[in-house]
Amino acid sequence: ISELPDPLGKVLAQWQRPNGLQIERISVPLGVIGIIYESRPNVTADAAGLCLKSGNAVILRGGSESFNSNRAIYRCLRVGLEKAGMNPAVVQLVPTTDRAAVGYLLSSMGEYLDVVVPRGGKNLIKRVREEARVPVIGHLEGICHVYLHESADLEMAKNISLNAKMRRTGICGAAETLLVDRAAAQRLLPEVGAELAAAGCEIRGDDAVQEILPTAVTATEADWSTEYLDAVISVRVVENLAEAAEHIRHYGSGHTECIVADDQAAADQFLRQVDSAILLHNASTQFADGGEFGMGAEIGIATGRIHARGPVGAEQLTSYKYVVRGSGQTRP
Repeated sequence: ISELPDPLGKVLAQWQRPNGLQIERISVPLGVIGIIYESRPNVTADAAGLCLKSGNAVILRGGSESFNSNRAIYRCLRVGLEKAGMNPAVVQLVPTTDRAAVGYLLSSMGEYLDVVVPRGGKNLIKRVREEARVPVIGHLEGICHVYLHESADLEMAKNISLNAKMRRTGICGAAETLLVDRAAAQRLLPEVGAELAAAGCEIRGDDAVQEILPTAVTATEADWSTEYLDAVISVRVVENLAEAAEHIRHYGSGHTECIVADDQAAADQFLRQVDSAILLHNASTQFADGGEFGMGAEIGIATGRIHARGPVGAEQLTSYKYVVRGSGQTRP
């Protein structure tokens, strides 16, 4: 994070009006960011570092499971800030595991917070969205798809499908649904299915999938919109790219989608047509990560369309202001 370019004070755009006014759009901090997260104490260091890099103050509220680790990391951060000649108060840690503190942070601190970023399970993020009195950056679910186009290379299809699902099943970038073109289902599914099954993944498929993979469990309507976060994947045969895109639009969460295809025109169409925060061509959905994007770290993946979208790093924790330079102009 420390080696990233400074995201502040950047001239994002500039132009001159006919009346001589010079206008610039310049990046600035968001202000005070509240970050509510569960379990992993590394978020304490990552979030504080990203907020400091982007010129923001931060209030951290970690989970009870890692409370002592969070406090230890927080103390180290304060020592480092003091040694650097910075005000240690720019990083704060909520000093209690009481769940009521989250409610107070969300509903009664709008005067002090500019934005809230939740990082954790579905219930936490849902609660933050419902109770927050300030804007929220984040995502509710990671229902990610891998689409095997009829032009997909078999070895690549196997490798990407296996990695996207099984590398780490419990992260938001794990694939939950596999879509396969009907024209390539007989060629691709037997070996892709065998790779997944050998790795311990349960396959839930539609009728067409079960004809090819007899051991597949029958998929229900609910499976297409389920974030398993486990060694389970739903598999559907689709007629073409348009049907795959429609399935993703209907059942997806706008997080991350991948197309495996040798046909560049088809890949380009998928990348244009599908409206999710992260789209990949011939690469695993598990690359949906700020560190893998070269951002140093991230404090989550945003799936909204306002402000940040995709991995939220230091640059995404900035806003902008307009600076207008004149030479005495008055408006007629």
